[in-house]
Amino acid sequence: MMKRAELLHIPDEIVMNKIYVIRNQKVMLDRDLAELYGVETKRLKEAVKRNLGRFPEDFMFELTEVELNNWRTQFATSNSDKKGLRYLPFAFTEQGVAMLSSVLNSEKAISVNIQIIRIFTRIRQMLSDNTELRLGIEELRKKTENNTKNIEVVFQYLDELLDKKNEKPRTQIGYKTSKK
Repeated sequence: MMKRAELLHIPDEIVMNKIYVIRNQKVMLDRDLAELYGVETKRLKEAVKRNLGRFPEDFMFELTEVELNNWRTQFATSNSDKKGLRYLPFAFTEQGVAMLSSVLNSEKAISVNIQIIRIFTRIRQMLSDNTELRLGIEELRKKTENNTKNIEVVFQYLDELLDKKNEKPRTQIGYKTSKK
């Protein structure tokens, strides 16, 4: 079975290009998932509607007319790209995509689902790594600001000492030796 699953592998870039941010969530549209699974969008939606209890709003939601139009203009979709979008599409979150594997039982759907979940996980890890890096840079920036202030204070003290030195001549201290 693993050999056949490997044959069904889709390039990660293709899957990643089908992940959008809608309602501040990373989602995939029903028509893109149907294409990846090798089924008609209509059939995918029918399977979901038969199992609506498995898809709460945080797993799947239907785009509004405004969201659909914004999405179309954001990605400048062509007329051929609008094909299959006569109806408002379903948007599936990562959990919704995972739930689809319990609704669609074909070998291809399971294989593609596993790949999609791995890509979502990798994206989340990259965002996490990016956040850690950003926090580290911010911490370093704060330390640098504090050090810069400390360095400025040190230079102020040095300037004051130099000013005091120039104000009055220093008296010599120590022993005088007689010259022969």
